[in-house]
Amino acid sequence: MKSSFLAPLIFASLLLGQSMTLAGQTPNEEGIRVRILSFNILHGETLKGDFDLDYIARVIKEADPDLVVLQEVDLRTNRALKMDLVSELGLRTGLNPLFGRAMFFDGGEYGEGILSRYSFLSTRNNPLPAREGMEPRAALEVQVLLPGGDTLSFIGTHLDHTLDETDRLAQAEELNSLFAGGDKPMVLAGDLNARPESATMNRLFSYWSASDKEYAPTIPSHKPVAKIDYVLYKPAHRWKVVETSVICDTIASDHCAQLSVLELLPAIQ
Repeated sequence: MKSSFLAPLIFASLLLGQSMTLAGQTPNEEGIRVRILSFNILHGETLKGDFDLDYIARVIKEADPDLVVLQEVDLRTNRALKMDLVSELGLRTGLNPLFGRAMFFDGGEYGEGILSRYSFLSTRNNPLPAREGMEPRAALEVQVLLPGGDTLSFIGTHLDHTLDETDRLAQAEELNSLFAGGDKPMVLAGDLNARPESATMNRLFSYWSASDKEYAPTIPSHKPVAKIDYVLYKPAHRWKVVETSVICDTIASDHCAQLSVLELLPAIQ
């Protein structure tokens, strides 16, 4: 339970056919725009009570993302009918899939997933601290090369969900320790299970900036009242927020998806 395992499930056909530029966009002096989606997919079970991955994939495709981080992702569990959810969604969206295990569960594995328009330069799965008896958590990191030549670190995570903030605070501290240093472009996204005014988010906001300054609520999807899903970025001077929105589909998940369009500005020489 204390170990974390990375299972990179990348299809060669997707990699070979993958363009390294955004659709309709070429690098320019104004920066490169990246469409980022964070989506808790409820282990693939829609609110209709079935496993309609075509429906979930359609919600993702309509957002037209370049990078997606998925939470509550099952890999061959009994409850998910032994399906490899991130690979199935990769096939349906045409994006490169990657799974990172947080724990063994229900005859399979459970954790995070990433879908990417770009091929992966490197991947790493980072275990996050959790007290004994609490659910293990992890942060899945990929490095991708953007069209302008910059390397982006993209991190997806799902923090502890309990009322006690102890583990969330420790997990936020570990994320800062792992990723907050340096001036490299980074994006951290996921279901952080913390409201904007919480101590957990206060720790993260000491290094990371929120793309959605209005903190539009993301749960529950049928009538959202609380913000717990985020797209964060650093360093602040390298990024410009172009657009943010929440996508509240009442069938696909109990969470709204967070979509943020960020523009990576040229580095100051």
